[in-house]
Amino acid sequence: MNETTRQARVREPSLVDALIPIIVLIFLLSLSVYLFGSDSSAGASQVALVMGAMVAAVVAIKNGHGWPEIQVAVVQGISTAMAAILILLAVGALIGTWMMSGTVPAMIFYGVKILDPAYFYAAACLICSIASLSIGSSWTVAGTLGVGLIGIAAALGVSAEITAGAVVSGAYFGDKMSPLSDTTNLAAAVTGTSLFTHISHMVWTTTPSYLIAVLIFLVLGLNIDAPSGQAVAFNSTALLQQQFDLSLWTLLPLVVVFTMAMRRYPALPTILFGALFGGVMAVILQPSTVLAFAQDAKLPESLAMLKGVWTAFASGYVSTTGDESIDSLLSRGGMGSMLNTIWLIICALSFGAVMEHAGLLARLIQSVLSAAKSTGALIGSVLLTCIGANIIAGDQYMAIVLPGKMYRAEFRRRGLRARNLSRAIEDAGTLTSPLVPWNTCGAFMAGTLGIATFAYLPFAFFNLVNPLVSLMYGFTGISIAHVGSEGEGLLDGEENLPPQAPNEA
Repeated sequence: MNETTRQARVREPSLVDALIPIIVLIFLLSLSVYLFGSDSSAGASQVALVMGAMVAAVVAIKNGHGWPEIQVAVVQGISTAMAAILILLAVGALIGTWMMSGTVPAMIFYGVKILDPAYFYAAACLICSIASLSIGSSWTVAGTLGVGLIGIAAALGVSAEITAGAVVSGAYFGDKMSPLSDTTNLAAAVTGTSLFTHISHMVWTTTPSYLIAVLIFLVLGLNIDAPSGQAVAFNSTALLQQQFDLSLWTLLPLVVVFTMAMRRYPALPTILFGALFGGVMAVILQPSTVLAFAQDAKLPESLAMLKGVWTAFASGYVSTTGDESIDSLLSRGGMGSMLNTIWLIICALSFGAVMEHAGLLARLIQSVLSAAKSTGALIGSVLLTCIGANIIAGDQYMAIVLPGKMYRAEFRRRGLRARNLSRAIEDAGTLTSPLVPWNTCGAFMAGTLGIATFAYLPFAFFNLVNPLVSLMYGFTGISIAHVGSEGEGLLDGEENLPPQAPNEA
């Protein structure tokens, strides 16, 4: 069947068509949480997403799409996340070797010495903000500093969930505002906005949102029972010193990874090299720990060490201090620990791919757009579309590209500059992605930090507040840029281009 014949038999989906898979998915995900509770992401949510994808495929076939085309779309949809999947595996390996090398224990040890429990949450947010702004990668920050900060939280006896929220808030502040970030560049490119115009326009919504988040973290920190936390910290640091030979040298893998990231090496080879370097440092600095972990006295010492590092790469490190809290904290990592997260991502992207291929996502956006009469409603529609794309498609890039393409012409028609669209896309598309458990970002953060997405979600204050500030600006008109107000056109290279006449229809 040729392309012309295929297009002739394909029917445009109705709003009911678009809503059916969404309703089914919401019902199944809710049922999975009711039946399995916090364990729903260990398989139940994946089943719900696959069932939702099947329902969407049935709707697509009803409208004239062939199964071979749907299957190709699913494969292509999953392939967009292959880089993320490989990074996940590399981060798993990195956590395993950094635990065994003493890098993460050293981060915990020195962090406990330096950070005051009363200011810990705010400090965690600030540290991750600065690091992410410097390198433009929330994933690298969460996989390195974030893991260490979660460990420090346990050593101090403070909330791991709030700490994870602070890590996510800080990491995504930098991911959103750094000119080195892929999402920042993508949002600017897809809307036709120059990069630094886009960043400067985001300052309006980002600054108050970030200050509110840091203030909340400060208030929460001041309510921490510091004496109790200090007692826990003293016991934890003593156990860490018994288990590992801790010095500033054990922090060298962290320095190497951040140096490579700041020199703009790609994320995957940077993290993978960091994992390998962590393994080498484990052999050099913690030889007795590596040999004990290998548990194979029959092998020559060199091969036993190789086996220990290899095992940490594949399955993660297992701590044997005898203290249950420390052992549960340090027994982490390995590529195998990320397989459930990868399973979740594949299932989510399968559902999103079918929804996009069948035109169901576009149909939902059309309905939302038709109801947006004012500028505030239009901004709100973009925000809702980005959030919906993160939930339905399960991919941050889809939540940026799809709204950028769908709303670009409407912003031009209404005489609104593209920077308004690019900012709204980042305010919701970038920032809500780690708040969805089956989104690539949410799954990564949960798998890396060891805290369930729904557990840290209420405390990711920056990510929660920023879309609300953006919505408020849309309705009040604060910082909304119009075409012609400064003699500029809507897009770069379109100076003095007048807005299109309103569409009477």
